Amino acid sequence: MNLRPILFFFLLISFLEVRAQDPIFTQYMLVPETINPAFTGLANAWNAGIINRRQWPDGNRRMDTRFGYVNNMVTDQLAVGGTILNHHEVFTDYNYYQLNGAVSYRVELNDEWRLRFGVEGGYGFKNFNFGGLLLEDQININDGSTSAGSIDPGVLNVGNKIDFLDFSGGIVLDKDNMWFGAALKHLNRPDISFTENGNVPLDLFLTVHGGYYLDLNNSKPSFLPDDSDVFFTFNYMRQSQYNRLDIGGIMELPMFSFGVMAVTNPEGRSNNSHFITSVNPIISMKLGAFTFGYSYDLNISRIGNTQGVHELSLTWQSNHTCNKCDNYKVKLKRNGENGYMR
Repeated sequence: MNLRPILFFFLLISFLEVRAQDPIFTQYMLVPETINPAFTGLANAWNAGIINRRQWPDGNRRMDTRFGYVNNMVTDQLAVGGTILNHHEVFTDYNYYQLNGAVSYRVELNDEWRLRFGVEGGYGFKNFNFGGLLLEDQININDGSTSAGSIDPGVLNVGNKIDFLDFSGGIVLDKDNMWFGAALKHLNRPDISFTENGNVPLDLFLTVHGGYYLDLNNSKPSFLPDDSDVFFTFNYMRQSQYNRLDIGGIMELPMFSFGVMAVTNPEGRSNNSHFITSVNPIISMKLGAFTFGYSYDLNISRIGNTQGVHELSLTWQSNHTCNKCDNYKVKLKRNGENGYMR
């Protein structure tokens, strides 16, 4: 038997196991729960949202990632919530689901600064349709017919499904016009091997992020309405050998916002690495309790025509408050004014 197809098959599995990367969203500032559990309950009201990311929309290469969340403060310091994540790849029929519960706790440091601690944990499930692969020993070269499955012992030890428990933690330091945070995901290093006796710990995912609001009320151009400001933000991510830094600015107006993010590769690993890989315009519109967001990742690297990446988000924030929670009466200056960090 020619071993090349089999070796290629296991090389593919090894790559998917060892180099598996977490899904990443451009609109993390609209849905910060995607990067850090310490943002749970930040809005100080019932809030929920969904975000859908479609990467490389061409039919055979398309990847869809969906994330949903709901959370609220239950006391002056404690917040609870839940998240759900799904990632699907058309060309491999790979599916990934994760359902998490999240808890955050807030400490008032002084009249301005707050420190938030967050943890989340839940159940992950991955499904890879290896049964759909056609290997050489399944093909009858005499008549072109194929058998139902391979008899190779290595292939027989590969499962289509794995499940695991996963835990993450994070912190956020914030005040009215700025915030800084960090989170570390997969603290327990769950095994994501598809082989029966494999042991492939999921790589830790580190993210460091921040944001700053520049108030334009004292120096804004005359054509801008009141309550206009500029929001600057960054998000550095690292997992195994992969790294990414998103940085940009967004002009916030009372009803809508627009801006641009640049995706960079600050630690280029080869001569072919690109420092800036894409430029991402972002727009959002607030209609009552809902905020709609859209972003498009415009590829500027030499990877070729990918047809970009589209993201759509919808978030909702309740106008109801908790009479038992003092934090509804004071706290965040920007609560309810726009979609960014709510």
